[in-house]
Amino acid sequence: MKNNTPETTQELTYTQAMQQLEEIVAQMQNPNCEIDLLRDYTKQSLALLKFCKTRLTQTDEELRKLLEELEKE
Repeated sequence: MKNNTPETTQELTYTQAMQQLEEIVAQMQNPNCEIDLLRDYTKQSLALLKFCKTRLTQTDEELRKLLEELEKE
């Protein structure tokens, strides 16, 4: 699993971020997951979730603008 800090999440696609989140969840659900890694997994997950939320919000706004333009025509 790659270590993506908030700075490097901007280089990801939404799909890649979701895949990384799924990997983190799998690691955290593993009974052999080291307790010391949970903090790092949580921090990384929060950065990825913020990235995904921002990407979804931006896409929603862009789609609304496009639909408004279409209605005006």
